[in-house]
Amino acid sequence: MANKKINIKTHSADETRKLGQKIGTLTNQPLIIALSGDLGSGKTAFVQGLAMGLEVPDDYYITSPTFTLINEYPGRLRLMHVDLYRLDGIADLEDLGLDESLYDQAVIAIEWADKLSDRLPASHLAVSMEIIDDNCRTLSLDATGHHEVNLLLALMDALAE
Repeated sequence: MANKKINIKTHSADETRKLGQKIGTLTNQPLIIALSGDLGSGKTAFVQGLAMGLEVPDDYYITSPTFTLINEYPGRLRLMHVDLYRLDGIADLEDLGLDESLYDQAVIAIEWADKLSDRLPASHLAVSMEIIDDNCRTLSLDATGHHEVNLLLALMDALAE
């Protein structure tokens, strides 16, 4: 299976949002984005930008669905924002019905995706965020699958402009 990995530094939450927006703008079919990183690393800011790029209407405020677990938003492509922070184990995942959602026709952004371990489909975009300091983050984007690799290549072209 095709694979591509790149690292990008952002120097503010706004830059992290803009990166998410660029990915959302370039996305033209269902996609799973597995987000990981410590609290405060920028996962929700990334999804806020992703929503802008997917043309989610401005009257929807994107917050982390820590207590609701899944928020859905209309857009050019439907966005499902999942937060697994509060989940304890596999039984919770099964109760949530996330397995079925992973094959839905939507862009699915999953915060704390490391809790899914081997349940993610083979084709997905993993975004790992590392805090460097108060403002700086390193985002490692690891694409697995033909569409996901093409998305990263398009992102690299867009960032080079």
